[in-house]
Amino acid sequence: MISIIKILFFFLFFRKNRVLFIPQIIRTIHKKGDGICIFKYRYRFRFSIIYVNIVSFFISICIFFLFMQIYSNLDLFTHKASLKAGFSISSQNTDAVQKDNLNQDNLIQNNLNQNLLQVKNIEENREKNKEKKQNEDISNTNWYIEIPIINLKAKIAEGTTKEVMDKYVGHFEDTQKTYGNIGLAAHNRGYEKNYFADLKKLKEGDKIIYRYENFTKEYSVTKHYIIKDTDWTNLENTEENRITLITCVENQKEYRRCIQGEENK
Repeated sequence: MISIIKILFFFLFFRKNRVLFIPQIIRTIHKKGDGICIFKYRYRFRFSIIYVNIVSFFISICIFFLFMQIYSNLDLFTHKASLKAGFSISSQNTDAVQKDNLNQDNLIQNNLNQNLLQVKNIEENREKNKEKKQNEDISNTNWYIEIPIINLKAKIAEGTTKEVMDKYVGHFEDTQKTYGNIGLAAHNRGYEKNYFADLKKLKEGDKIIYRYENFTKEYSVTKHYIIKDTDWTNLENTEENRITLITCVENQKEYRRCIQGEENK
């Protein structure tokens, strides 16, 4: 590099006296015939070859660092271009991965929905089988109430839930089934089975027949009154054999109709 710079200097400023760089112009006058003055110029230089070598060295260093800077920037630009291309490829790969993940999520969701549907079907079948078994048990059980005066004869099932009373006369679970106070309930209107619809027609002395398996009792109506829906005292157990029938009061949600009968002796 230094040699190249020196050659350039010599090419521009080399003279016989081997003194180079920064010329000073010296004007001299030469006279010729006929009184004509001709101006001639001579060049004289201040600096020696040593100075040129030193300057050439520093200029070479500057050129070297300038070249390195350009080279490093070129490498950086190339790297950025490759990163851009790589980012494009990476974006495509990311889109593909996201699409695969979405497909997997959809597959998992479909499997989950199928499993939930299967569980729901199993639960429904279990409830149907339970209800069927309960109906069979009730059908096979000799448990019913009969009130001849209102032409009522209905099967009795355990419990007083809506599901039970939609089909049967319900038995209060905390009351007795044979001796003591037997508590029964049923709908009187607005449902498919309204066994106690005519319960309000009962009067004192009307006969009630109750049968559970081999146990059979006849009762006579002794009380007929309206109670609050929070009054459960009429269902408490008693020493004497008694039957208690409860149903709703028309258009009075907070009240209940209560019929009680004592055992015929």
